[in-house]
Amino acid sequence: MDGTLVVEEGSIADLLALALSQDERALPRWMRPQWGMRFLQRRCRQLNGRDRSRRNVAHHYDLDGRLYSLFLGPDRQYSCGYFESPDLTLDDAQLAKKRHLAAKLLVRPNSRVLDVGCGWGGLPLYLAEICGVQTVGITLSEEQLALARLRAAERGLSNSVEFRLQDYRDVAGRFDRIVSVGMFEHVGVGFYDAFFHKIADLLANDGVCLLHSIGRSDPPGITNPWIARYIFPGGYIPALSEVLPAIERAGLLVTDIEILRLHYAETLKAWRERFLARRDEAERLYDERFVRMWEFYLAVSEMAFRHEAMIVFQIQLAKRQDVVPLTRDYIAREEARLRELDGASCPPIGLAAE
Repeated sequence: MDGTLVVEEGSIADLLALALSQDERALPRWMRPQWGMRFLQRRCRQLNGRDRSRRNVAHHYDLDGRLYSLFLGPDRQYSCGYFESPDLTLDDAQLAKKRHLAAKLLVRPNSRVLDVGCGWGGLPLYLAEICGVQTVGITLSEEQLALARLRAAERGLSNSVEFRLQDYRDVAGRFDRIVSVGMFEHVGVGFYDAFFHKIADLLANDGVCLLHSIGRSDPPGITNPWIARYIFPGGYIPALSEVLPAIERAGLLVTDIEILRLHYAETLKAWRERFLARRDEAERLYDERFVRMWEFYLAVSEMAFRHEAMIVFQIQLAKRQDVVPLTRDYIAREEARLRELDGASCPPIGLAAE
């Protein structure tokens, strides 16, 4: 970040790929006590009550909106794309992700859908426009809220989509479908029970919930201290062994789990390449130190997904066994139906997202 390390051949991403791709990377003995102490302290570092959660979100998501426009694309999808084929562009992979989520949600016209952590509104707008549902999107970012509302107004969807500045713990009512994409990483390990009990309270008896989150395929761990300080304060990437017991205690049924492995590595690679192609613009928004920080964040995240144990999981939840079809064939069939609709029906996103 300070510019004192100069990579003369290649990039910082190449250096990280070389380091993280080594087979033997056991934790040195002298680091184990420090790691153990951080593990014991992790609940304190993730005490994400309402006020702290809002401050954590503001640290990352309330940055200048022009920064995100440099690399995310017009729909502002800031989560893992779904690469149905290796040659898919990033924007097409993000559309495929929304299609994949909608298919798993089994949305029906006029259903009431809650998006917990709706970002800049891309998924709620898709569900409202393509699937004909009423959606409520909640976020703790004032920047995201303002843009999401503007996008809904531009597309004439203000009567179908409601965006709120609201904590998930304060939502009331009942919803036919609940979806959360890229938000669970900010909940904090000590709040998993509260999160899933709230989902159970909000979900209709014949409802379906879909949780899309970064995860780890190794045992529970800690948040990288650099990431926690500079990028995602209060954040934590969970292991399935931490998530599933909380789901069970909330009385919810797991009806499907899908693991996306290298999809996020490819997403991050595309983000990094787009960001670096517009590096000068980013420096004008902030400064060189910030740009080096952001490049390192994108590069180290990509290599963690490419060479380490980082994954993305999608967990489908319900309250009844008969809500979801017996086989997974319905996902592909519904994706094919939605592909015909979203390929022809999506108008230009509009100036609000640029």
